Amino acid sequence: MYHPNENNYSDDKISVHIDKIKVITDDNIELLGWYHQKDLQKYKTILFFHGNAGSLENRIHKLNHFHEMDVNFLIIAWRGFSGNKGKPSEKGLYIDGQSALNWLYGKGIKEENIIVYGESLGTGVATHLSQNKNFAGVILETPFTSMIDAAKTFYPYIPVSLLLKDKFDNKIKIKNVRAPVLIMHGEADQIVPFSMGKKIYEIANEPKYSYFTKHDNHMMEYDKNLIKALNSFIKSLN
Repeated sequence: MYHPNENNYSDDKISVHIDKIKVITDDNIELLGWYHQKDLQKYKTILFFHGNAGSLENRIHKLNHFHEMDVNFLIIAWRGFSGNKGKPSEKGLYIDGQSALNWLYGKGIKEENIIVYGESLGTGVATHLSQNKNFAGVILETPFTSMIDAAKTFYPYIPVSLLLKDKFDNKIKIKNVRAPVLIMHGEADQIVPFSMGKKIYEIANEPKYSYFTKHDNHMMEYDKNLIKALNSFIKSLN
């Protein structure tokens, strides 16, 4: 489930100023984070939870586009990723995510000024932490209904519900998310079926928005259409 050493980094150069920071978790693990502060008073802050593979460098192409938007952002690497100590697990990632939120709170950023962004596996953490919160918004990129559902698509003859410890049950928890939600998914996704993203959108509470495409695979293309959808959603929260 977790692939910290997998690398699809294409040697992108980061074009936005970042401060490399450390987030200390409640169970005393030090997490690497990249923080960009544009204007805390004027703009919302994106808290980005990445997927199950690769390092922070793998997300540079996304962060460069964040620079074009009126946002601050923090992206953290999970325990066991990007040189961090610890072993990833569902419980551990929830602790990591909450610790990143606490770090933002420590900067004086209020809950209602935070946009929680989950990418693939990160949607499980984003959805979990967004339940019954007053966040400005929630962005879910290529979300799954649950990790059990996702595993069944690859291993239909194995009792994954009995074997899989980390379940990340998005389809239950999305019902408890009250913030505006943007769901992004491509119909060509060969890892998380598009039907799952569509199902999460159907279950989600209003206000909700979608960016669905015919051509995008699991790694969605950050083209002008996706950027426009992100910008429109973020501006709607102001």
